Amino acid sequence: MPFSDYQCLKLAIDSGVAFVSINHPPINLLDEVLSPELDKLGRELETDDSVRVVVLQSALPDFFIAHSGLGRVGAASKLVSHTRSFRLTQMIGERFRNMPKVTIAKIEGRCRGGGSEIALAADMCFAAIGKAIFGHPEVAVGLVPGGGATQRLPRVMGRARALEVLLSCNDFSAELAERYGYINRALPADELTPFVEKLAYRIASFPAHTIAHVKAAVDIGAFGSLAEGLLVEAHESDLSVASEVSQARVKEALKVGAETYAGELEMDFLERLTPAR
Repeated sequence: MPFSDYQCLKLAIDSGVAFVSINHPPINLLDEVLSPELDKLGRELETDDSVRVVVLQSALPDFFIAHSGLGRVGAASKLVSHTRSFRLTQMIGERFRNMPKVTIAKIEGRCRGGGSEIALAADMCFAAIGKAIFGHPEVAVGLVPGGGATQRLPRVMGRARALEVLLSCNDFSAELAERYGYINRALPADELTPFVEKLAYRIASFPAHTIAHVKAAVDIGAFGSLAEGLLVEAHESDLSVASEVSQARVKEALKVGAETYAGELEMDFLERLTPAR
């Protein structure tokens, strides 16, 4: 049966809107469990004619998706193929972007790294003031974002601001994310869910084919060269993962608090990393 056998995702469909709640405690880590489930979900949603709008949200109050799991870095090969290929997070994001229905990310907690890349791939993103936090900490641990951020951020906020996000590794509040163009809107926490639900139900009441045609037309102008850029990003990310320096830095990050609940709340462990030389 469709939409069954999920460990980390809870799905409810109402009046053409699929509400997807991510529940992978303690921090909704985008790991070897959650990533395949999001991939499977996207495949099932894109072919379900009863769904016209998808809302991605979290069941955990402090995290949307923390980031991609770091454990896979240590197991990565130090040999990188010259044949470029897409990464799983990129494919998950592209499926949400390309499916002939609207995808909306509703953010009420930490949304960093791979979580940010999933949110960026959605058609729209709305966040709670005082609760939502966005950021990309990858460079601090010696990695290149490999889920779409290097390609999507410059398109929504411009090159200079994208580089600020990617290279500073700082957190961005919902208000600043809105000002930068990172998200659609920052809303008071108590207004976020009613706003998103009203918008989702409104869009879902329109003819499905017109929604699909508008998305296709907009994407031609906005993302004409995105696929090529994603392949470049994936290759550069693979090269960073293969680096002995990066692998050592990831091990150090895991020792000083990465991927723990307390460590991921404010990312204080980044300040405890040995300065790079």
